[in-house]
Amino acid sequence: MTLVLPRRERHADRVFEVVRGGVRDAAEPVVARSWGRCLNEFQLHPDRPPRQVPLVSDTALAGRQGRLADLLDCARFEMTSLYQQMGDDETAVLLTDTDGVILHMVASADFAAEMAGYGMRVGAIWSEAEAGTNGMGTCLAAAAPVAVRREDHFFTQFTELTCSAVPIYDPAGELTAVLDVSSRSTQAQQHLLVLLGMTARMIENQLIDAQFRSAHAVHFHSRPEFVYTLHEGRLAVGSGGEVLAANRSALFQMGMTTMGEIRGQRFEALFQATLPELLERSRASAYHPVVAYRAHAAHRFFAVVRPPQGAGETAPLMPPPVASRLSPRTPSVAVPIQGGVTFADPRLAQALQVAQRVIARATPVLLSGETGSGKEVFARAVHEASPHGSGPFVAINCASLPENLIESELFGYRAGAFTGAQRTGRRGKIVQADGGTLFLDEIGDMPLDLQARLLRVLEDRQVTPLGTEDVLTVNFQLISASHRDLLTRVEQGEFREDLYYRLSGVELVLPPLRERSDKRELMLALLATEVGVGSKLTQAAEHLLMNHPWPGNVRQLRHVLRAAAALADGAVLDIAHFPSLRPRGEASLLPPVLPNPEPTPPLPPLGPIQANERQVLLGLLEQHRWNVSQVAKVLGVSRNTLYRKLHKLHIPVSHPCA
Repeated sequence: MTLVLPRRERHADRVFEVVRGGVRDAAEPVVARSWGRCLNEFQLHPDRPPRQVPLVSDTALAGRQGRLADLLDCARFEMTSLYQQMGDDETAVLLTDTDGVILHMVASADFAAEMAGYGMRVGAIWSEAEAGTNGMGTCLAAAAPVAVRREDHFFTQFTELTCSAVPIYDPAGELTAVLDVSSRSTQAQQHLLVLLGMTARMIENQLIDAQFRSAHAVHFHSRPEFVYTLHEGRLAVGSGGEVLAANRSALFQMGMTTMGEIRGQRFEALFQATLPELLERSRASAYHPVVAYRAHAAHRFFAVVRPPQGAGETAPLMPPPVASRLSPRTPSVAVPIQGGVTFADPRLAQALQVAQRVIARATPVLLSGETGSGKEVFARAVHEASPHGSGPFVAINCASLPENLIESELFGYRAGAFTGAQRTGRRGKIVQADGGTLFLDEIGDMPLDLQARLLRVLEDRQVTPLGTEDVLTVNFQLISASHRDLLTRVEQGEFREDLYYRLSGVELVLPPLRERSDKRELMLALLATEVGVGSKLTQAAEHLLMNHPWPGNVRQLRHVLRAAAALADGAVLDIAHFPSLRPRGEASLLPPVLPNPEPTPPLPPLGPIQANERQVLLGLLEQHRWNVSQVAKVLGVSRNTLYRKLHKLHIPVSHPCA
């Protein structure tokens, strides 16, 4: 008769036998070494874990998060995106520091509560010394990617979990954190480690940008299609031409193994060109990759040099790679796109680029911003540049439909499903969006019972129209928007928390019109597309429009311009054509109305680089209330130099010596 031991006792016996060397090939070497440390160094026992994984104090946790603030800023979005990619509600994505303290965690509310029972929560210490063999602690100890399957854990109580973890390195090449995925379900570990590795690379690349904002960014690879991708080499180069930081791909491509081999090197020691030469060639190519040879070798790279952030010119934050664009119709952020709306404001441009990037990875986008700030126009621009850009863009305003019609609008219905239904039935908005983008505006106003049905559709990608049992499979991108604070509505019980996290793969805040630096360009674009190419503004009218607070944002501006054009009837638009904007009793505060005003002469043509320079300078001048001395100080140039640049770019500012 064979005695069958309970699983708890069998696991402990296996750990002891492997460490003593009595059972060969019973565990991965990295796991066996970890078990040995747990038994011999930390004096742990598989069946006698600590009562609870210890927690650091709130003060200590805040200090740790503060020291790694740049890392957390770069990691939060990527962790959320990874969580959305996996689509598993029984999964948590975690980030720890080098002591194994969990700094950030992304999980569903239910699973987070369940994991708290294991001691897996923000502030908990998951080093090997405290939690035995586990993904986070063992990755730190091994300084390498690890997969810790169920029975690989040291403590028996953790053998229901599966963990995969990879290290994250800072720009100095030092291990700075661990990224981990822990789950109750069994997953393909190798596939998961690849996803984790890709996410870690993205975080590391962003960390270089965050910590070296005043450095030149160098992107390079031996194949041009890999520039601006995860596989590219990244360098941060100082203004003097010295290398300040590099990513691991840069080391590999340069044939180096440690960061010490490349840090401090002169740029000319790496490439057969100086930094200014390659920067100028990059500008001339509109920041597409150019050929650059390895110094003292015939090895060819394709490279791009971008100027420091905020250096007085606007190299695209993510210019289009040569052969790997998502769509040939990807718009530039510095020119009009949808409905005459421009995205030249730096915050808006960056938000657009982030949205275009994440939508390509099937990550939902949630837009927030004041009513009329252009959320639908923004969503259309994201759709146009997405992999589903050739499909339909279907928008529905959840606040404008009666509650009893929202369900039929979203899910559709069969013929005769209810009184007043169309004889032929109707395809719902979700089915109409198949192969394209579904835009749910004012999602915060959706009734609670309907939120549950929407959540199920988002999880299953299947729709059942009203009055039928037919199940339709759909594939669409999701963009949602609301002027409400959805987290506040969650706290008030008016919005489902699980739906909020399903919608907010990434949440972007669109600035109100009064805070945008591209108001003038927006007005001109709207005049051209909404009113007529020949419409012009007098200086007095432009002054009035530029200084109005615009509580109704872009929507109000569009309506005001249309009304003014109707009043002007083909004439140049003057302040008399904007009666709704003139403060009562304050007409004398406005610039005088000139008789028979001449239209403002058009600007001489500018090249794309000069146009971008002009836009950046206009934004800085507006930000600093047209204080030229302050802007010159920000740019690190003399006032006379700045005045010459303003004159060259046709920005009217009076020189004090003129």
